Amino acid sequence: MGLIDKIRGEFIDIVEWLDDSRDTLVWRFPRHDNEIKMGAQLVVRESQTAVFVNEGVVADVFPPGMYELETENLPILSTLRGWKYGFHSPFKAEVYFVSTRLFTDFKWGTQNPVIVRDASFGMVRLRAFGAYAARVADPRKLVTEVAGTDPQFRTEEIQEYLRQTIVGRLGSVLAASGVGVLDLAAQQSTIAAGFAKTLTDELAPVGIEIPKFIIENISLPPEVEAAVDKRSQMAIVGDLGAYTQYQTAQAIGDAANNPGGAGEGVGLGLGMAMGQRLASGLPAQGGAAPQSPQPNASDGAGTGDMPPPLPTEAGWYVAIDGAQQGPFDHAALVGYVAAGTLRAGTLVWQRGMPEWRAAADVPQVAALLAEAVPPPLPPQS
Repeated sequence: MGLIDKIRGEFIDIVEWLDDSRDTLVWRFPRHDNEIKMGAQLVVRESQTAVFVNEGVVADVFPPGMYELETENLPILSTLRGWKYGFHSPFKAEVYFVSTRLFTDFKWGTQNPVIVRDASFGMVRLRAFGAYAARVADPRKLVTEVAGTDPQFRTEEIQEYLRQTIVGRLGSVLAASGVGVLDLAAQQSTIAAGFAKTLTDELAPVGIEIPKFIIENISLPPEVEAAVDKRSQMAIVGDLGAYTQYQTAQAIGDAANNPGGAGEGVGLGLGMAMGQRLASGLPAQGGAAPQSPQPNASDGAGTGDMPPPLPTEAGWYVAIDGAQQGPFDHAALVGYVAAGTLRAGTLVWQRGMPEWRAAADVPQVAALLAEAVPPPLPPQS
């Protein structure tokens, strides 16, 4: 290389960036020890911004366009260097190209549950994940606050910071939305739109904005999901009394299909329980409730000679599918045993008992369980 070519190579006359990556936020023009020739061409393409830095200080910022680098186009740099008007000479400055396009490949998620307060369930732990898009809103702030002198600042270098910012603000945003846990799925789009604005305000000091934020899923702990499922089942069942009658009728049919042994006794007990429940809600013929016979003074039996009423059986409460149901009388318990709803491990309670106990540990109920088991077959002759 001749002396003229060497001198010519020390002066740069075209400054541009052809981005061949999909994840570069800031790229420093490789000037090395060369000087930029006064009058050189600066090419800033769409979705780019050029930032000139002189001795660690941001000087001029150029939006998309083509520029001839003269003192008129470099007002701040000219002031910093103290150039006189019309003095044309090469200069040294660091040029950073900042990509201002929309980066759409960011993902976020909660590694640990976020605790929020819910009106229906109290303190609830939530997990969530989704995606978002980010863009550089202020190239000057990004270069000075985040990228620094990094020659190629990529999205992976700021992705964890963005994720931590999102997770740190998620709980307060969900609480401020006033949306209950049961309505979160229906309000995800509205919450996400508000969250994008909150994140943009939070990231303004580093020159980044979040124009799009997506919540793909918000999941509940298993125990809360079970409670939601139970509430849905109860809403579908509606009238628990009618549902109990339906189960009893089904048990009667099953007992009828199993003649002999305990099936007939169980079917009889279920039929009596069903009859009692239906009779309690039916008026007598003609619309009048049936009247009990009154004592006749002529029979020689006065009011004081009448026997006292039979004692009322204390009702039983049964824990079915995690919900308290009852009270049930003896016949109803027989029906539940036959239907397989009441088992040895089912919790039961009756007035006078200090706590709920398994059915097998309560003698009165355990006897019903024993009756539901057929006796052994006689030996074959």
